[in-house]
Amino acid sequence: MATSDNTFSMSTMFNALPQIRFSKGISSGSILPPPGFTPRASALSKTRSNLFNLMTSSEGVSNFKEVISKLDRRQLLTMSSLLTSDSDYFTEVVRNKNGSRRVQKLLGISDDADAFFFSAILRRFLNIMTDKYASYVAIRAMVVFDREKKHAMYEHVLHYALDIARDQHGCIALNEIITDADDAFYRNQLLDVVARNALCLSNDASGNFVVQHVLKLYDLRCTHNVGVSLRGHCVDLSFKKYGSYIVEKLLESRESMFVVVMELLECDGDRLMRLARNEFGNFVVVKALRLTKEMNRTDLFWDLVQKLMPFLQLLRSSHGNNIANILESCSIRTRCSN
Repeated sequence: MATSDNTFSMSTMFNALPQIRFSKGISSGSILPPPGFTPRASALSKTRSNLFNLMTSSEGVSNFKEVISKLDRRQLLTMSSLLTSDSDYFTEVVRNKNGSRRVQKLLGISDDADAFFFSAILRRFLNIMTDKYASYVAIRAMVVFDREKKHAMYEHVLHYALDIARDQHGCIALNEIITDADDAFYRNQLLDVVARNALCLSNDASGNFVVQHVLKLYDLRCTHNVGVSLRGHCVDLSFKKYGSYIVEKLLESRESMFVVVMELLECDGDRLMRLARNEFGNFVVVKALRLTKEMNRTDLFWDLVQKLMPFLQLLRSSHGNNIANILESCSIRTRCSN
């Protein structure tokens, strides 16, 4: 195990540790060396092992917050230093469900203690951000850390944004950070990164959830930029389950709706027919018809109807039955008006 490079010496750490007391099932005896004991590598390893058990045990979860509230500044710094002095050790703690929750409770109590956790998080930033439980430590840190530390973490998020977005756990963490971002500059920077890379993210099993998420924020600038990035690719995306969700969200904004509908109108008639019969694409076409009408873009609505009408019977015996119903109602209305 690597030795500590923190400002607290090991002797200071062990002098402070015996003063820490736990209650209600959490015992300090298992993690503390006897008074006057001189720490050695083996003792440090054992102490860390016992502290790991304390942080990750399923026992005493409910009263851990009460326990740490009774620690004085020296004890809190000692505990924080011991938890973070080795990167592998810290990562193992926060990758554990209970460990993650308990470290989160240690964040924001003291700027000095936060400095230890800040450094530890940045050293393994990508690993932490893409872990199911450890990512919540980073998310919590970005809420409670001071302005300088938050900005440094935002810079790391921006640097690793695509790697985080394309991870099954990282995409969830990134969505939470975007939602909770309390700095307008960095929030816009993150939205711009997603918008610029919307095509590769939309085609990624995890990244598509990030594109969906930013579109659900209904930020007009971001939605417009996503639409620009996906121009010419909306029909391809509409054939895919999650890609069709993204295209449907684009249809909900007047500016990006025009981009999608024009692409539908400009594609080959046979391809549009296959899209309308597709298990995912049919929802895009139905939504395009409905929203062009609701948004008073009757010119686009009737252009779509005219292009789809030759395939009315083919749509009846497929996933496009709802589209056929719309076309049929338009045909009846046209005959009645004549």
